[in-house]
Amino acid sequence: MPMTKRLLAPLLMASLLSPAVFAAPSPEQLEQQFIDSQSQQGFTREQVQQFLASAKYEPKVIEAITKPWEAKPWYKYYPIFLTDDRLQAGLKFWHQHEASIARAAEQYQVDPQIIVAIIGIETKYGQVMGNYPVKDALYTLGFYYPPRADFFRREFGKFMELAQHERLDVNNTLGSYAGAMGFGQFIPSSYLAYAVDFDGDGRRDLLNSPDDAIGSVANYFHRHGWQRGGLVALPLTANNTPRAAIWSGKPLEQTVNDILSPDVALAHSVDLDVSQPAMLIALEQPEQQQYWLGLKNFYVITRYNRSPLYAMAVYQFSEQLRKAHAAQ
Repeated sequence: MPMTKRLLAPLLMASLLSPAVFAAPSPEQLEQQFIDSQSQQGFTREQVQQFLASAKYEPKVIEAITKPWEAKPWYKYYPIFLTDDRLQAGLKFWHQHEASIARAAEQYQVDPQIIVAIIGIETKYGQVMGNYPVKDALYTLGFYYPPRADFFRREFGKFMELAQHERLDVNNTLGSYAGAMGFGQFIPSSYLAYAVDFDGDGRRDLLNSPDDAIGSVANYFHRHGWQRGGLVALPLTANNTPRAAIWSGKPLEQTVNDILSPDVALAHSVDLDVSQPAMLIALEQPEQQQYWLGLKNFYVITRYNRSPLYAMAVYQFSEQLRKAHAAQ
């Protein structure tokens, strides 16, 4: 007889938690807290209980989140995304949705190649939008993955809210192991906050409408401070290990002047305000570290996904798209 999610809980909790924190709430207690919390958001207790009862624990979600692609070194990471096949798919998508992309770029003041690059890196233009039931993925991480349970439990609640607002079929909505969905892979809170009805049909449909996805990605970048036409990242040459700290994921605390030195210089001469916020990026190559100077726009890409590897893949892919599109 297979173990139920209730019986699996103590085993999983025991494997992930040290004895010192065994006093943490059980999944059953967390479910009760969730019912109380959602009830305060206007749902009836019966609605919340039914939503919980229809979700199931999925062990493959736990397995996937413990082995993210971003854990790979750069030289193994970028070949996954920077392929000619993806580039050709991107150019086709850009051609098919040229008017919407141009309108979004103008309305939200975001470079068009960034919009196209994000959708390409995330789902290869809708070809790979995920095979995990979003409800089950968020339930699993919200109640059985202690390292980030609070975050994913909130997203589980936001998914319930999103389903009500956008009339989603919660039992058949598929996405990533982390509960991201649609062409641009928005998590529920981002869907609620940044999605727009860009095709004018009265719905914000990021799962089926490429136009809504295009406008929503552009809106996301606009709201996070993208500077259209601004520099994103610049390669560096380093004679020695840089003295400046490698970016740790926090808001930008260094300036260009803090990073550049006699031993660390721009690989190509660029007219640059050295007082502007910046970050030092290290990319692992087989033989040595490769260093880049990341500017405000690079930081904005990391608001979409916190990994500098992801942001660099998006930036480099966007440059491939820009050049190839201009040459057509």
